[in-house]
Amino acid sequence: MDGSGTMTRMLWLQGASCGGCTMSILESGASGWFDELRQSGIDLVWHPSVSEQTGDEVVDLLEAIRDGRERLDLLVLEGSVARGPGLTGRFNMLAGTNRSIYHWLLDLAPLADYVVAVGSCAAYGGIPAAGVNPTDAVGLQFEGSDVGGALGASFRSKRGLPVINVAGCAPHPGWMMESLLALTNGDLTARELDGFGRPTFIANHLAHHGCSRNEFYEFKASAETMSERGCLMEHLGCRATQAVGDCNQRSWNGGGSCTKGGYACIACTSPGFESAQNYLQTAKLAGIPVGLPTDMPKAWFVALAALSKSATPRRVRVNATADHVVVPPSRSGDKRSS
Repeated sequence: MDGSGTMTRMLWLQGASCGGCTMSILESGASGWFDELRQSGIDLVWHPSVSEQTGDEVVDLLEAIRDGRERLDLLVLEGSVARGPGLTGRFNMLAGTNRSIYHWLLDLAPLADYVVAVGSCAAYGGIPAAGVNPTDAVGLQFEGSDVGGALGASFRSKRGLPVINVAGCAPHPGWMMESLLALTNGDLTARELDGFGRPTFIANHLAHHGCSRNEFYEFKASAETMSERGCLMEHLGCRATQAVGDCNQRSWNGGGSCTKGGYACIACTSPGFESAQNYLQTAKLAGIPVGLPTDMPKAWFVALAALSKSATPRRVRVNATADHVVVPPSRSGDKRSS
């Protein structure tokens, strides 16, 4: 809602998508996403999965926005833009309009105050762009890590911003909703975006921060198979020390995160994450993980890892390769009350 009390009008479209971003945001807020939208002054004018309007009603709405008869404050895309074959976009048509999502986006994006890509598919191409990419799937303003995408590198919305990329597969509901609120309040500027268009309130953190396995990481006490309690980085593919996001610092729809659930971080907020050969196996060169913490020289990491392993307490070393606590913490510090 702007300063005049006018509701912010948001249109949500879905491209080549599994719908996971919508599934994530539906649980946003203590009373659910729809109530949170109302409280925030955001009018969801249409969403293909949750809105009642269909058929001619939707066509009339889209045409009214395209023709300037209806205002568009926020244009949100979930899913990648399938431009093929031959830039016709016909791999992903919007039913009832005889037009592709790609061409609707080309028409509507310049009319919006802000354009938001929710999820790594909409941001960078994501899963549909993996491999040989037969549908020519791209993000709104990126194709992988290269600027361009469906709208082009020079695109700016009516308020002068590039596409805001709320990356993730799926993004945390808080990332999506907080980005929308920041835009409606005028609190998100180009200075608060990183080089891949991600809001810095997300990108200034690593998934590693707050991980419940950090004690094992500090001593390089590693799990060797799934279900074990140790650090997942050395053997099981975890990329949390390189992946942006505060995933382990806030609850996901009530609690949990990938690493808390025993699964390696796959760096899903990063361009090109979908091209990893094996999500659950750490790529190594001469026995050293290829992907190391982003801000540490490799030589320092190797030296620190060797020192840490030599100083690992028995409790940490044993528990790292178990699926439950085998050696509990020492209770020597406990004192009985007299």
